[in-house]
Amino acid sequence: MKAGILGLSLAGKSTLFQLLTGAAAAGPGARKEARVAVARVPDPRVDRLAEIFAPKRRTLATVEYVDVPGVAKGEGGALVDLPALRGVDVLVHVVRAFESEAAPHPDGTTDPLRDAAVLELELILADLGTVERRLERLEGNIKKAKKADDVAERALFLRLKEALEAERPLRETDLSEDEVQRLRGYALLSGKPMLVVANLGEAGIREAASYLERSGLAGFARKPRVALCAVSAPIEAEMAALSPEDAKAFRDDLSLAEPGLERVIRSTYELLGLISFLTAGEDECRAWTVRRGTRAPEAAGAIHSDIERGFIRAQVVAFADLMAAGSVAACRERGTLRLEGREYEVKDGDVIEFKFNV
Repeated sequence: MKAGILGLSLAGKSTLFQLLTGAAAAGPGARKEARVAVARVPDPRVDRLAEIFAPKRRTLATVEYVDVPGVAKGEGGALVDLPALRGVDVLVHVVRAFESEAAPHPDGTTDPLRDAAVLELELILADLGTVERRLERLEGNIKKAKKADDVAERALFLRLKEALEAERPLRETDLSEDEVQRLRGYALLSGKPMLVVANLGEAGIREAASYLERSGLAGFARKPRVALCAVSAPIEAEMAALSPEDAKAFRDDLSLAEPGLERVIRSTYELLGLISFLTAGEDECRAWTVRRGTRAPEAAGAIHSDIERGFIRAQVVAFADLMAAGSVAACRERGTLRLEGREYEVKDGDVIEFKFNV
């Protein structure tokens, strides 16, 4: 999975990027360009499996994050030209919801709902430019040779133009699977799912739920294919320097059930409908990411195309059942280990061994 981190200037998105991925801070005078780094998806189940199988290595699922330079009003069009953003699956919009005398808000006041709407409009205007340019080209093509594909595409782009001119993001437009495929190469950013991350100060993170409602962000996130979570990047940075025990005590004091960084990744998975299945053995214990509803052969393909091509069946046990039994052999005796065929939909936490022949 690939996620693009966006935000207005001084929202804290680069700090979040560094905390998620462990990337070093950009030095003073660094070029204004996108940075890419990988975050490992925390999954205690991999560690628990390792206790049973004692593998040579343990491997977590990963998310590739792209940190985009801060956007100012009127600069949204530049985002479309960033190659690093074209292939992202989701946008992570970091919205400033904290005060700082050392780094005051560029607009003079902190208003997260205003900032969320500003960047949304920037994405819409950037897409409108892309759509208008494509329509001009299609009109020229149709005048030369009236191909059915060009006519169908023009009708689709005229619908998109109408939505964008009404200042509606394309993620709110109903599209058929064929239309989604037609648009895949156009990097239309307002059509991508968006996770809004409210970057709060210490006071705000203590009462995050009520703050999100009062600020209007909770209402903003009730739109189609939009999700919301709250973090405090400054506090996360403090906790990153502590021992695990001290960091947990700090979180408990703030009544936080989990680290904010884990919350960002979990919220992204939920927004995209992603789950993790697990494989375990003497060589490796590993988590793999697939979309909810993925059938067993396609899940096998996440490991290797040969396994999908030669798929015979999947030997499956739920993670909780394996932990309760203590071994695969004990699961077999209890009847919780089962064989599944091609139509089986993989569940989150399934521990799977694929049988295949090529």
